[in-house]
Amino acid sequence: MNASSLFDLTGRRCLITGSSQGIGFALARGLAGAGAELILNGRNQSRLAEAADKLETEGATVHQLPFDVTDHGAAKAAVDGFEASVGPIDILINNAGLQNRRPLEDFEAEDFEFMMKTNISSVFNVGQAVGRHMIARGRGKIVNICSVQSALARPSIAPYTASKGAVANLTKGMATDWAKHGLQINALAPGYFKTELTSALVADEAFTGWLTNRTPAGRWGDVEELVGAAIFLSADASSFVNGHILYVDGGITACL
Repeated sequence: MNASSLFDLTGRRCLITGSSQGIGFALARGLAGAGAELILNGRNQSRLAEAADKLETEGATVHQLPFDVTDHGAAKAAVDGFEASVGPIDILINNAGLQNRRPLEDFEAEDFEFMMKTNISSVFNVGQAVGRHMIARGRGKIVNICSVQSALARPSIAPYTASKGAVANLTKGMATDWAKHGLQINALAPGYFKTELTSALVADEAFTGWLTNRTPAGRWGDVEELVGAAIFLSADASSFVNGHILYVDGGITACL
């Protein structure tokens, strides 16, 4: 087999949740560069349309599929409708999520529940909706977006840490149940990356100083550095990789 064909996504459709900005948008752009046809998802339709326009200008084939990933019925209806009207979803990247930094003793119960719905229930909702079609076809790739906080904690983000730890274990459970059907379900766990959502932390000299000293690579990551790992987990190159959490973090989880 030609080595380059192992990473070729030509002819495959990829649904990426939360893909109008940040890591989701970067992954969409990267997978399009490997030949994938994109299905962008988000709740803000105008922002989604802007993202689609940018990618189409760059030559990507893009579909827009706006729905609320926290709504199980809406996720199922959107996925089933797309499969019936357009065609198979070959790759799913469960990227939608949020962060809410606050001391645990001050965290509101409704904010905790909303974070769990957004960060973990969404993985179940969309994963199940897409997974049922993949099982029927006997093939498919699901990549769940975890975090270094799937393994580590920091002050003021305990609920986020809990949610991302749950995503890691749900990934293992999905692989355990669905590998026998020909699916590969893995997770990509980013470290600290420069995005719109982390711009305040990047600008915080004290935090950036702590981070660069704590990270063996000595710097923030650039979102483009996640693309190679995402392509690997989405492509034939990872055909016998299942239930794995791939950390892309500059070494931060490897050292004390």
